[in-house]
Formats: sequence, structure tokens, C-alpha cells
Amino acid sequence: MATIEALTELVLRFRNERDWAQFHKPKDLAISLMLEAAEVAEHFQWRNDQEISEHVAAQREAIGDELSDVLYWVLVLAHDLKVDLPQAFQRKMKKNEQKYPVEKAKGRHSKYTNI
Repeated sequence: MATIEALTELVLRFRNERDWAQFHKPKDLAISLMLEAAEVAEHFQWRNDQEISEHVAAQREAIGDELSDVLYWVLVLAHDLKVDLPQAFQRKMKKNEQKYPVEKAKGRHSKYTNI
């Protein structure tokens, strides 16, 4: 299984071989991340549950490509901003556990504070 570090090395090697770091300002990386996330969303826009199930079955590789593009930009942005992504993720999950305690949030789609 690939690690965050190994995937980061892969995307940095790809970028460096093309001398693209010069174009990768944080603003542009963030915009690229948002654009790729929008391409993921396009796979689901205007489809009902049945259509989504059929689309995912037929387009799993294309959806995986778009998710991979999102991950590419997340990894590059985290690297360039010197964010330790595994550490940041674990810290954020701890915050989420406090913000959404199981006893108040389990089985609910609405935010528990609005109940």
C-alpha cells in the first residue's frame, strides 16, 4: 500500500521533471484543487440515486481519475505549504470527534446543534 510520503514523492517527481513548480503558487494550487473537485461533482450532478449507481458502475475508472487529480493537488499544496498531512488529518479528526459526538450525531444528517 502506498503511503502519503510515497505518493507525495511521486507527484513531486512528476512536477519537477516538467519544471512546473515555478507556476505553482498557493492560489493557483488551491484553484486547481477546486476545479478538480468540481469535475468529481459533475459525475453526480442532475442524476438520481439509480442513475448515480449506474454511472458509478460504468465510470468508476473516470471517477477514480478525477479523485486522483484532487489528491494530486492536495499532496502538492500540503508539501509546498509544509503541512504534515497525516498529522493535520489526525488532529482534524479529533476536532470532528469533539464537534460531532456520537451520542448527538449518530444516524442524523442534520447538524446536532440544530435539533
